[in-house]
Amino acid sequence: MTERDDRVLTSEVVTGTTPRQLNAEGGHGAVPMEGVPAEQSPLRAAARDWPLWEVFVRAKRGLSHVHVGSLHAPDATMAVRNARDLYTRRQEGVSIWVMPAEHITASSPDEKDAFFDPAADKIYRHPTFYSVPDGVEHL
Repeated sequence: MTERDDRVLTSEVVTGTTPRQLNAEGGHGAVPMEGVPAEQSPLRAAARDWPLWEVFVRAKRGLSHVHVGSLHAPDATMAVRNARDLYTRRQEGVSIWVMPAEHITASSPDEKDAFFDPAADKIYRHPTFYSVPDGVEHL
């Protein structure tokens, strides 16, 4: 086998055929560089166009849903099924919510002082003004 540069080799010695360029980048061994179609399959191209869904899972009854990640799916039904397979493989959840990412509106962390300042003057909303009954586990 002869070297053309540090990554591209010819295959004439190995196979006894006409020379062909091979590439060993990425640790995958010698991969042909010529004659390999570069287009993605139609399924991969369609998956790229699917909307992004945010996934929330509730671990136990009585606890709140927690954001666990995102996934691409063509519709809500498939998003729930894919979220179940991806995020609750070991029966960690009792409920799954999915929501299109395009429908989420968030506040800016740069504006946190002005945005959350009105809550500081309402001390009656702090839990120190309420007594919690002994039987309440998750509050």
